[in-house]
Amino acid sequence: MSALDLTALILFLAVWLAYEPLLKAASRGKGHINTDMTVIRGAWMRNMAVRENRFMDGQLLGHALNSASFFASSNLILIAAAAGALFGGEQTFRSASSLLVIKTSSRLLFEGQIALVLVALARGLLDFIWSIRQMNYCIAAVGAAPDSQDPAFEAAYGEAASRLINPALSSFNAGVRGYYFSLAAAAWLFGPWAFIAATLGAVALLLSRQRKSKAAGAIADIRRLLEGQAKG
Repeated sequence: MSALDLTALILFLAVWLAYEPLLKAASRGKGHINTDMTVIRGAWMRNMAVRENRFMDGQLLGHALNSASFFASSNLILIAAAAGALFGGEQTFRSASSLLVIKTSSRLLFEGQIALVLVALARGLLDFIWSIRQMNYCIAAVGAAPDSQDPAFEAAYGEAASRLINPALSSFNAGVRGYYFSLAAAAWLFGPWAFIAATLGAVALLLSRQRKSKAAGAIADIRRLLEGQAKG
């Protein structure tokens, strides 16, 4: 492995592992999708607790659960493909290295490049699995919500449910984010410079969508409307 390959790998690992805690630290205020959605989901659960008919809430959670299950299944297919390439032996290495666009100097480097993609996908799969489990807990919480006429109880129940749904969907977001870093890891096959560019590009894209996208602006407006209504 060349010095440039090693530098690109260290940069990727540093960005990949530090992205989520740094994003949480940077997005404590308003104007970031993750933070604003935490407030919106909290409002959803508080409204759920006071509704007589919670059929819609169950449907929405079921849709989120199906989405997480779909991504987890897709992730398993990609993991199987990457593992097949990793354990394909000399024949796979020769086939890959014969392509002009593939920049790999040895079989060991090639296996390291594929293994990095596999690890990134595996981490995303674990996030999806944990998200699915937590969403199942959320469904149980919605189903168990009693018809209470006590405002204090309803507020407390909604707050507890929001502390359940927010980590569930945050894990789902982390799993989706794993695809960005898996693609960045796959760029290593095209050389260290492509790897560095893909890593920095993935981070720039994620951050721009968090704050500068049209969705981020609309979500921030929804948060402001909900907070204004709660104060009024």
